[in-house]
Amino acid sequence: MTETRQTPAEAPADPVTRHTLDQATAENFPVAPFFLPRAWRHDLMALYGYARLVDDIGDGDLAPGGGDARLLGVPPEAADDRLALLDALEADLRRVFDPAPGGVPGPRHPLLRALRSPVRDRSLTIEPFLGLIAANRQDQLVRRYATYEELLAYCELSANPVGLLVLQVSGTLTPERLRRSNAVCTALQIVEHLQDVSEDLARDRIYLPAEDLRRFHVSENDLAAPTGNASVRALVAYQADRAHRLLDEGVPLVGSVHGRLRLLLAGFVGGGRAALAAIAAAGYDVLPGPPRPARTRLLHDVGAVLRRARKER
Repeated sequence: MTETRQTPAEAPADPVTRHTLDQATAENFPVAPFFLPRAWRHDLMALYGYARLVDDIGDGDLAPGGGDARLLGVPPEAADDRLALLDALEADLRRVFDPAPGGVPGPRHPLLRALRSPVRDRSLTIEPFLGLIAANRQDQLVRRYATYEELLAYCELSANPVGLLVLQVSGTLTPERLRRSNAVCTALQIVEHLQDVSEDLARDRIYLPAEDLRRFHVSENDLAAPTGNASVRALVAYQADRAHRLLDEGVPLVGSVHGRLRLLLAGFVGGGRAALAAIAAAGYDVLPGPPRPARTRLLHDVGAVLRRARKER
């Protein structure tokens, strides 16, 4: 593969696409850091752009003006229909994998057109991309999760496909690496849920298992309060511990690869650990707003992951 392609961050982009890609800087982990080969950065940003677009559709967070709906061919009267938008997105995704069946043109949306190179060059399959759409369809229909196992099944759709795609782009996919990648991705999804309890509740979604709310005697009214009471904080600490243990499962994944990929994966694991440290530093009170780690804390945790990964090889 050549190294001459521009990344989406380097190439001119329309305002709709730019709105989506600019959100990469707000993630808990580096999406496509500068130290990666340019071709990897190109492909990872294309994957991020797609994943962010799917989530923005599912959350109703698209750029104002209906530009995405127009790009996807959704009529104005359905521009706010999230399921219709997801259906249109899936149709456009299928054009990436079947570029011209019967003379049908390729994908309409620029973020879907950006997927064509990585799909072709890395021989990616459609399943993980469909998983992300399935998770966001589920978000429109399922507002509560009864058990932790149900939440894990959701993460299998909403988060784990991203780790699979990273391993495919880097050419390092093995069954054991995928297992540990799934643990890391699920952990990062749980961390995001903890950071966004209030935001999710405003959308009438709760990603804290109902069985755990009962165990800690937490009501939905407690989650709607400006600050968390002792029971809410204990519940958040319990979920944070689950995420910690999943991240620990992922440390050997970091040690199983080499070079710049090791640093990237350490960034994922370290980013999750730093976010959990920020939640702990807030006394596990996530209701006033999402606790975010300082850059110094992120660098500290990435270094700690790298040191531990060397010992566990």
